[in-house]
Amino acid sequence: MSFPPDATLADAGEFGLISELVALFPQGDHVLIGPGDDAAVLRVKSGHVVVSTDLMVEGRHFRRDWASAADVGHRAAAQNLSDINAMGGRASSLTVGLAAPADLPVQWALDFARGFAEECALVGASVVGGDVTRADQVVIAVTVLGSCTQAPVVRSGARAGDVLAICGRQGWAAGGLSVLGRGFRSPRVLVEAYRRPEPPYDAGRVAAEAGATSMIDISDGLLAEAGHLADDSGVAIDVQASAFEVPEPLQAVGAALGADPMQFILGGGDDHALLATFTGRAAVPDGWTVIGAVTEGSGVTVDGAAYEGPTGWTHF
Repeated sequence: MSFPPDATLADAGEFGLISELVALFPQGDHVLIGPGDDAAVLRVKSGHVVVSTDLMVEGRHFRRDWASAADVGHRAAAQNLSDINAMGGRASSLTVGLAAPADLPVQWALDFARGFAEECALVGASVVGGDVTRADQVVIAVTVLGSCTQAPVVRSGARAGDVLAICGRQGWAAGGLSVLGRGFRSPRVLVEAYRRPEPPYDAGRVAAEAGATSMIDISDGLLAEAGHLADDSGVAIDVQASAFEVPEPLQAVGAALGADPMQFILGGGDDHALLATFTGRAAVPDGWTVIGAVTEGSGVTVDGAAYEGPTGWTHF
């Protein structure tokens, strides 16, 4: 089935759209029954099954005039795949719910699906089902399943004496969002970082195998996520600002906006870097950078003092 370039979801109909979407999602060997039945059936060989769900709401998490449908697909997949990564696991299967206005172009939905599938292919994951329905705005609901071959790394295992380390790009997406929010499209590298994050998909399992004591992905903000580790573990965490090198694009945006570029690094999210604690510097794997320390106490500080700037995104 194919649709004219100007076809809308109302033109395609629910099942016409579904048939087009299903064709875009290849299935892995672990999928016994994929899209088309009441539920998917998956094969789990060994280890622990890990599951997570995320929502993206138009106007709250993305804007169609800021990012293409394919970009939104990449982002929607990345934020879910990253959650499994943060447990030390690997994603294998996802389901996608899409609610959208009847006049949304079919091509937008198909391009979204292609971007989503391309991001899933980076970790070998399959889209095994989902649903579509009508709504006043685009809402995307994704559930991801994966597995850990070792014990999952949780948020509550940090202990005094551990070091805090990061893996992945941090602050770039926040810089890109700030640029877009002011009506600009450059530096392009930051805008593209916001549109299509690049999570370090192999780093979670590497950290788990190296003995990470706690771990989380940075979706809302570095200091906010460090706060989750501190609260759940019953410890204090001090982040050392001097451990970061501020890249030139963030320096340029900071200068243009009259803002400290460190605010993008410390308070920014959406890059989906990983934050983890390890028993000491010797335990930190290659590719990770030590950025702080865990001590007795509670809360998060920066260079030993309370941080006055934004610490991350809040949903309510």
